Amino acid sequence: MSISTHVLDTMRGTPAAGLAVVLHRREPDGDWKELAQAVTDADGRVGDFTDEELDAAEYRLEFDTRPYFERSGLGAFYPSVSVVFTFDGGHLHVPLLLSAFGYTTYKGT
Repeated sequence: MSISTHVLDTMRGTPAAGLAVVLHRREPDGDWKELAQAVTDADGRVGDFTDEELDAAEYRLEFDTRPYFERSGLGAFYPSVSVVFTFDGGHLHVPLLLSAFGYTTYKGT
């Protein structure tokens, strides 16, 4: 059971390489527990955040977009993007389509 992501810069039509991403799981008491940190590769991907089996639960991917945009000389209207989702097991791919003034995400495969 695993989670992956792919970040595409829709403004430039390129992968968003070098973007920091943190995976959290919501604990039974409602707090968020950090499970893993990663940085997107040259293709804008994080293939798998951890080698550990992930339980069915609510998770959050936190994308640190500010440094990515600042490296390009742009201000960050969205300095971070937080995507909360339910994971029921198996493999889940959570892509992020990113631009300077908007973003979209969806359940991938």
